[in-house]
Amino acid sequence: MHSFKYESGALHCEEVSLDTIASDTGTPAYVYSAATIRNNFRRLDAALAELDHMVCFAVKANSNIAILDLLKKEGASFDIVSGGELYRVLRAGGAAGRCTFAGVGKTEAEIATALREGIYSFNIESEAELDRINTVAAGMGVQAPIALRVNPDVDAKTHKFISTGKSKNKFGIGLDRAAEVYEHAASLSNIQIRGVQTHIGSQILDPKPFAEAVAKLTPLVTSLKEKYNIEFFSVGGGVGIVYDGALESGDAAWWEKTNEKGRITPEDYAAAIVPLLKPLGLRILFEPGRFLVGNAGVLLSTVEYVKKTPTKTFTVVDAAMNDLIRPALYEGHHEIVPLKEPTEVPETMDVVGPVCESGDFFAQDRDVPPLQQGERIALMSAGAYGFVMSSNYNSRPLLPEVLVDGAKYHVIRRRQVYTDLIAGESIPE
Repeated sequence: MHSFKYESGALHCEEVSLDTIASDTGTPAYVYSAATIRNNFRRLDAALAELDHMVCFAVKANSNIAILDLLKKEGASFDIVSGGELYRVLRAGGAAGRCTFAGVGKTEAEIATALREGIYSFNIESEAELDRINTVAAGMGVQAPIALRVNPDVDAKTHKFISTGKSKNKFGIGLDRAAEVYEHAASLSNIQIRGVQTHIGSQILDPKPFAEAVAKLTPLVTSLKEKYNIEFFSVGGGVGIVYDGALESGDAAWWEKTNEKGRITPEDYAAAIVPLLKPLGLRILFEPGRFLVGNAGVLLSTVEYVKKTPTKTFTVVDAAMNDLIRPALYEGHHEIVPLKEPTEVPETMDVVGPVCESGDFFAQDRDVPPLQQGERIALMSAGAYGFVMSSNYNSRPLLPEVLVDGAKYHVIRRRQVYTDLIAGESIPE
């Protein structure tokens, strides 16, 4: 569910008109709903209440420190993949002792910083990484807490770019070799074996692959508990959200319908895996990202031109692929809605941006309410992997981010100006 809906003909985020925000901040701009994030976290946390658990927000989904602060106050821990993300968590008032550190390419500097700050656990992706962490820890005279990321070779049937749990993916250590690598870890003097971790992919709308992964790993987890007294099992993240029909999904009654479109609720997810996890007697870590923030955000944009050709209608907006790359990179779908409630029959069009790439589009041959020059729109479900993946391509300034909380809103990141684009650059004398 989310907090975006039409009221008196105008699209609102909670109690604030998005048209008001667009007028005040300009477009393009990202807008997030604090209530949606809180509700998503609380609902997932409640669904997992039978377990001793930690909900570790995947910072890569949305790393603004105001979002991290909001989640920290709800009781969230964090899943990070870089030293920069650890820095953000700390600046938001979070603690490294409530962070897991994932990622296949951790540098020595990142490892040392995480150890100094007291990281809860490193998710180990390879034997080479395990040895590096041991070496860095030995040089610092400390023990490094670790969990191997074990790849269960489960096909989550998601997009190939966000699949992580199959044997051909770059992530993790194969289930067939995990016990051997744990033995090696146990032989290293500066390694503390703390747990086991897995993550099979992202945007998964069926609970069955999660249950399959847990079932495949249970014998290993049980063995590791007996042998090394591990304290946690992290089952990763990956719970998907609604992109097609996103505006409709704000209606509470909508969630009670059957899963004919492939929807997964926190209760669906918990029902599939809690019975398998509870007998293990371990702390269970969850690493959701998109599920908590994806439907909590929109990208506001303004129509610059409507270009009609004999075969197509191109609606050119001021947002672009550098602002929201998911459609170009993943063929990701984002529902496109006007800020004024539409009354006319939809028209087939391409909605495109101004960047000089044919891949700069948000919709192709899609039925969208008729749009006129100067009209404002919202691209729904843009709260995850939106701003965090944006760039200055075509020398376009990065966008502002706005957080709505009830009847108030706050600019939590200012819009870049042109001088920001060349800050740090210099011309040789």
